[in-house]
Amino acid sequence: MSLRDELLDLNENKHHRLPADALEIMDRGARELAATGMGSRAVGVGAQAPRFTLPSAAGKDVALGSLLEDGPVVLTFYRGAWCPYCNLALRALQQHQNAIGACGAQLVAVSPQIPDESLSLIEKEQLAFEVLSDVGSEVAKQFGIAFDLSDELGRVYDGFGFDLHRVNGGHARTLPLPATYVIDRTGVIRWAFVTTDYTVRAEPSEIVAALHSLT
Repeated sequence: MSLRDELLDLNENKHHRLPADALEIMDRGARELAATGMGSRAVGVGAQAPRFTLPSAAGKDVALGSLLEDGPVVLTFYRGAWCPYCNLALRALQQHQNAIGACGAQLVAVSPQIPDESLSLIEKEQLAFEVLSDVGSEVAKQFGIAFDLSDELGRVYDGFGFDLHRVNGGHARTLPLPATYVIDRTGVIRWAFVTTDYTVRAEPSEIVAALHSLT
C-alpha cells in the first residue's frame, strides 16, 4: 500500500473517531489556511535553500551546509509526533531510507518540537535519520511554510491533549505546512512538495525518483 493510500484510510477513519464539532473546526481551519495561498508562495524549485543550523535529538548541532558537503539532502518538515499523519509519513520515509541513501543523499526531518520529543519519536518509530528541532519554527519561516493556528483550532488541539505549549517549547500555535524538499549539493532546491493540507504528504517513491533525476 502506498503512503497516499494509508493517509486516505487514516483520514476516513478520523470521521468515525472524532467529535463532529471538532471535525467542523478542523475542516474550517483547513479551508481558511488553503485560502491564504501560502503554499504557492513558499520557497520552491530553483531557489537556494535557506541555510540553517538546528539541534538534533541527541543535542548535536546539525548544519545544512555541512550535510550538503556529503551530497544531496532530503529535507522534510512535519508538525509533530502528536500528528498521526506525520507519523505515517515518517514511517514511510524510514522504509525508503536505503533507497535514499543509495542515491548518495541524506534524509533529515524537522519539526517545531523540543529535542526530547524528537528523541522519543526516534525511539518509538525506530528512525535511522536525523530529526531536528526548529523550536519557534524560525527555519520554517525562512522557507515560507510557518503558520499560526487559530485560537479556535488551538483549543481543539488542547482538548485532544496534545500539549503543544510544552512539546513546542512555549510556541504552541506555530506549525509548519507539510513540506519536503530535495536539495542538491550546491544548495539549490531541485524538487519540492508543499501543501496546506495536513492529510497529504510527499510520496517516498517520488522523492527517490527526484533524487535519481539529479544524476
